[in-house]
Amino acid sequence: MLVIAFPPIDLSIFAWIGMVPLFFVLEGKRKGKAFLLSFFWGFVFFLGTIYWVVNSMVNYGGIPFFTSCLILLLLAIFLSLFHAAFGFLSATVLSNSSSLLKLLFIPSNWVSLEYIRGNAIEGGFPWVLLGYSQSSSLSLIQVADITGVYGISFLAVMFNVFIFISIKGRILKSRNQKLEVRSNALSPFFKEGFVILIVLIIVLGYGLFRINQIDKISYDWKTLKIGIAQGNIDQGRKWDASFRKETVDIYRNLSLTLAKNKVDLLVWPETAVPFYLQSDKDLGPQIFDVPRETNTHLFTGSPAYGLGVGNEVKYYNSAFLITPQNEITGRYDKVRLVPFGEYVPFKKYLPFIHKLVVGVGDFTSGNWLKPLEFNGNSFGVLICFESIFPELSRGFVKEGAGFLINITNDAWFGRTSAPYQHFSQSVFRAVENKVFLVRAANTGISGVIDPVGRVKLKSGIFTKEALTADIKIRDAQSFTPLEGFSGRKLPGHSKGDNLRKSPLMGFTFYSRYGDIFAIGCLIAVVIFLLIGIRKNVY
Repeated sequence: MLVIAFPPIDLSIFAWIGMVPLFFVLEGKRKGKAFLLSFFWGFVFFLGTIYWVVNSMVNYGGIPFFTSCLILLLLAIFLSLFHAAFGFLSATVLSNSSSLLKLLFIPSNWVSLEYIRGNAIEGGFPWVLLGYSQSSSLSLIQVADITGVYGISFLAVMFNVFIFISIKGRILKSRNQKLEVRSNALSPFFKEGFVILIVLIIVLGYGLFRINQIDKISYDWKTLKIGIAQGNIDQGRKWDASFRKETVDIYRNLSLTLAKNKVDLLVWPETAVPFYLQSDKDLGPQIFDVPRETNTHLFTGSPAYGLGVGNEVKYYNSAFLITPQNEITGRYDKVRLVPFGEYVPFKKYLPFIHKLVVGVGDFTSGNWLKPLEFNGNSFGVLICFESIFPELSRGFVKEGAGFLINITNDAWFGRTSAPYQHFSQSVFRAVENKVFLVRAANTGISGVIDPVGRVKLKSGIFTKEALTADIKIRDAQSFTPLEGFSGRKLPGHSKGDNLRKSPLMGFTFYSRYGDIFAIGCLIAVVIFLLIGIRKNVY
């Protein structure tokens, strides 16, 4: 049920009930058995949601089918350990605790383990977190600008617990077992239902209020017209030297089409330029001709290189901002690399792994976040699956980015569920920081997402498209305190003055403080476990 809660099937309602059978299975089980049952449950879930890993490695990574399946199984096993830990820690609470404790501890336990998974060794892998299944429920997900996606996961698990408790109560009644219910008190079912109702009313009420507020605030923001070129370059030919000229022609023609709409910025996907833009003397000048011919800035992905310590050559997955005057005025090197795609995890400690995956790239990660600027506008850059790491987006926004651009090459995924999942997860980066997000993908899905998560523009998949959209640039002086982004006062204002006094103005809570909610859940779970250990419950 949880697998089909995610795109492309996208039956998000199942996220609210899909864990109920698991709770019935775990109740009354010893911890060891609960661990194994939850591990198996998680293993099936991940096979159903990240099966595309095999398609990527076999068809485009040059990795043998058997090795690819082995990597998928190892990845699924590793990720399933978090679900196993969830079952291990939840089984006792499901069996021997009050309803209120169940409603609080079990969701906190889930969020804690999602947070650890997203920040675990070698960078983490926060794909298909439960909250992402609700990306189309706009009024619900606005609370993510306080809690991040983890707050939505918490609500979904809490509701699953409520359904479990309710069904369990009815089963007990039907068996004529005694229930300790005072005549002048609400039954457990109604008390739990009342708690859930109040929580949902607060969250949905906040969501409706926030949507209305942001729509009003953003009405006065500066407007930019963005052009997105989706080239639909076959991944099998993308790096073929004989196909480079045709690739350049495809993007040039799309850009000339977009220029007719007088766009302010042209955006090409990740590695749209399949050669070293910084030094290529053959086709490189033709790329620089595009912003000159269209009289607009061009932002494009391209591989890059540089010298590291000891003059060792380092390779990067990068993006460049080019002016109409043929100057590169900005560059971003991808910080979060794709394991088994752009680098081999643990190869320093396990040298034999590299021999199994000879088709994997050997890129170096970038090490800084700085918004790129043009014509007085600034934006943050997310390359490929960096869009699933919220700390990168909020890092750019805190540094002054007025909007976000996600460039990606989802051709690696083929016609699997991954491109749909990838796009839906990007919605939360816009909502968390209340900024527009522009997305350019080689084969789709390209699009534009507004600050409250509305999909304003969306391309097809495996189609060649030239898309234009108007976006609004987050206005620092009307949306933030006058101390500015780094505590510095803005020109022309005295320190301490505020343009607007509302406590909801300025950075969103999430942009300022990050995953405080998830960390709070983790701390609460640790405290509970320490108390449980002291009382010999664990």
